[in-house]
Amino acid sequence: MYHFSAQVISRKSGRSATAAAAYRAGEEVTDHRTGEVHDYSRKGGVVGASILAPADAPAWVFDREQLWNQVEAKERRKDAQLCREIDAALPVELDEHQRIEAVRQFVEAEMVSRGMVADVAFHDFDSGNPHCHIMLSMRHLEPEGFGAKNRDWNDRSVLNGWREKWAEHMNKALELAGEEKRIDHRSYADQGLDYEPTWHMGPAVAAMERRSPGSTA
Repeated sequence: MYHFSAQVISRKSGRSATAAAAYRAGEEVTDHRTGEVHDYSRKGGVVGASILAPADAPAWVFDREQLWNQVEAKERRKDAQLCREIDAALPVELDEHQRIEAVRQFVEAEMVSRGMVADVAFHDFDSGNPHCHIMLSMRHLEPEGFGAKNRDWNDRSVLNGWREKWAEHMNKALELAGEEKRIDHRSYADQGLDYEPTWHMGPAVAAMERRSPGSTA
């Protein structure tokens, strides 16, 4: 199954980067701007989470709470776009190490190489729906914090390129694992297949973030 979708996490929709990061990683993250404590440390299904960044990134980038509070602090608008998120299905044919390594190689090659910071979380490896979430910074990274937003990263061609490269990376991993199955980034129509596309999670996860059951604010 191929699934690779992108969304922007914004305040306009009542969301925050800190809540999203806490939920994805299954951790507790305090939002320094609002005082809210987003506690998802009891959330099940989280296999692991890690932050990938350019080689010259400052040390604070690798602290999840500091990273996303820096993102929040930089934005002043009530409707600000905070970060971009990728939600992608992982092949059930791969084992845990193979999935994580394939995603790491993809993120390093296609996102970190452009200057983005990526917070990657892996979910539900023991189910029929193993997947990952990749939260991405939208601003240039500087030693003291984030600078201006990079509008080039918003170009539709970037997302289209990622969709194709995702299939390439996953198919390479499947080949190395000795599997014959492959995924295809093209739509069913473009492949000449008469299938109905499946709907993947999104609004339900966003609603859970907004509820923040662990908030003390």
